[in-house]
Amino acid sequence: MKNGKLKAATGEKLKKTKVSTPVEIGITPTHAQAVANKLQQLLADEQILYAKTRNYHWNVEGPNFMEMHLFYERLYNELAEVIDQVAERIRKIGHYAQGRLQDFLKQANLLEGEYTNDQIEQLKNLLSDHETIIRYLRNDIDDFEDKFKDAGSADFITGLLQRHEEWAWFIRSYISNTK
Repeated sequence: MKNGKLKAATGEKLKKTKVSTPVEIGITPTHAQAVANKLQQLLADEQILYAKTRNYHWNVEGPNFMEMHLFYERLYNELAEVIDQVAERIRKIGHYAQGRLQDFLKQANLLEGEYTNDQIEQLKNLLSDHETIIRYLRNDIDDFEDKFKDAGSADFITGLLQRHEEWAWFIRSYISNTK
């Protein structure tokens, strides 16, 4: 299967996150659980995207090696920040954040993908992954706000949506320069 494609439903997904200290922040436990589950999935996707970006940083080749090497480094450093923020958001609503690779792989919508050192293929893979995350975030914003009554998480993922849109724009600009 190509990078960036959604993986097929292969079975077990994490259904329930472990609750830490109960919080009284105006979100019902059921709604907090639903939000935590969606954020766990986002955390898994961000981890897959981080690993893929780091891999491309290590293995990029070409006449503009240094530019791409630094570009990928900037992206994975910014993704590392996002990963930390998502995990902390899960904690803020009273749940433990997953942290095991096997959990990320089960939960993620994104695929790890095959190794490649071709810059265009790398960029297309990353663009597809960012756009996939953007679509999921866009769908989740209304659920967080309206269905789960969690304006804080809706606002949080709106900010993440904007960051992914910016990264997708950067990547699209690199791809358009190679045509």
